[in-house]
Amino acid sequence: MTLSYKARRRWSLVILLIGLPVYIVASVSILNALGRPPLVVEFFVYVLLGVLWALPFRFVFRGIGKPDLDQEAK
Repeated sequence: MTLSYKARRRWSLVILLIGLPVYIVASVSILNALGRPPLVVEFFVYVLLGVLWALPFRFVFRGIGKPDLDQEAK
């Protein structure tokens, strides 16, 4: 089942406004609990975590910045 354009826009806002800050706080808390690694390792861990959060949500974010194709077809 595919989400409508409107639903994907709403879900993208929920993910960005609620999910991303929660993910950031969780990532920083876990890294702090494990102890501070060397600066270079810490940088690459944060870069990797910064990319990994978006992978499961690619289908939600795809095409959000473009005009609604569902509206144009009607």
